[in-house]
Amino acid sequence: MSFINKDFMLNNETGKKLYHDIAKDMPIYDFHCHLDPKQIAEDVHFNDIVDIWLSGDHYKWRAMRGQGIEEYYITGDASNKEKFIKWAETLENSVGNPLYHWSHLELKMYFNIDEILTANNAERIYEEANRFLADNHITTQSLITDSNVKVICTTDNPTDSLEYHDEIAKQDDFKTAVLPAFRPDDVFKIGEEAFINLIKKLENVENTEIKDEHDFVDALHHRIDYFHSKGAKLADHGISILQYEPYTAEDITKTFINAINQSELSNKDKAQFQTFILNELSKKYYEKGWAMQIHFGALRNANTKMFEKLGPDTGFDSITDQEHVAYHLNSLLNLMEYEGHLPKTIIYNLNPTYNDIVGSAIANFQTEAGVKGKIQHGAGWWFNDTKRGMIRQMSSLADQGLLMNFVGMLTDSRSFISYSRHDYFRRILCTFIGDFVERGEIPNDEDLLRKLIENICYNNAYRYFNLI
Repeated sequence: MSFINKDFMLNNETGKKLYHDIAKDMPIYDFHCHLDPKQIAEDVHFNDIVDIWLSGDHYKWRAMRGQGIEEYYITGDASNKEKFIKWAETLENSVGNPLYHWSHLELKMYFNIDEILTANNAERIYEEANRFLADNHITTQSLITDSNVKVICTTDNPTDSLEYHDEIAKQDDFKTAVLPAFRPDDVFKIGEEAFINLIKKLENVENTEIKDEHDFVDALHHRIDYFHSKGAKLADHGISILQYEPYTAEDITKTFINAINQSELSNKDKAQFQTFILNELSKKYYEKGWAMQIHFGALRNANTKMFEKLGPDTGFDSITDQEHVAYHLNSLLNLMEYEGHLPKTIIYNLNPTYNDIVGSAIANFQTEAGVKGKIQHGAGWWFNDTKRGMIRQMSSLADQGLLMNFVGMLTDSRSFISYSRHDYFRRILCTFIGDFVERGEIPNDEDLLRKLIENICYNNAYRYFNLI
């Protein structure tokens, strides 16, 4: 029997039935990813498995470094074949890591290769995969279509032109909706060069002068209007430490002036500005009917030597911690709720020890009649999109809220073949629910179980985001 067989990860009979009868063939609603809209618009053809499988994949790069592979074979100038062979050497030593599962799922689902990849067969499988790419003319759009993806939301800088989204929208033969999502991470980098650069870019694209925080917020609001005109209805914010700090108008004015003059800011100044800008952005999101996503808890670029050599997003990030998460999260949501502009919100915590804190906090703000699960506990993210991480997140969600209203999985990936992670999630979900059923904790009711699985796999996201 092959390793990736039809019942892979399905460990009970109820789970098998739920997966094969319901989850397996449901469409995908990928509401958060890092795919390149330019590559989608140009329907890029892949000639080499390394270009689609290893390039830019910092998950795999981290594992290769753990195997002691020289950087030359990871991000360096080694040939694609050499890189593939080194990855195969790493993969056979990665049992227990979800990469072992993901990689073999990807080989089977996208290259029709049903073998265990090792250093011994790596050269042959490399050639076989590349023949498959050539013979079947595999492109970005064909991969998306064959994966049954109905909606993709990319991650876009506030000053992006979104021209490639326009090009995609004109392509009548490509049926997947590809929409932008507003990702203004640099607004939280006050006191850094990135913040100054953002102001300059906003001034250029908006043809305006930004003299104070009011001009700054107005420019961001204008960009939200622009994104909305292109079909966007989601924003996302990557924040290392989630902070709430009360502020006055005078506090923010002083902080902003000091920032543009590149004067030193205190930690309190930065915390106040984070609170201010999230609150101001949430007003516009609420007005537009958008969903606000907040990812927090990543310690980025921890290895200074490698950051200086390779730059960001190259595999040197980790989970961070902080004090008083419950206070900061509840206070932020409370501020927006009290002022009457709390939008639909999804909270993703990278540190799994905060699962129950997030679950109990969001339950305090489910107060808008007619909106199911207005405030969501997002799926296991980054270091938590593993079997253990997914189960922990869903267990906390079931304990603290309504699992039935969960908007489900997302890829959060730069890879066009990472849609196998939706299949992985669905297998884990069905086994998770099957365990409940077989222990007698959920009724073995066909209608109830179908509703639960369909909701989490697709229907909840379709209703929640209201994009198509």
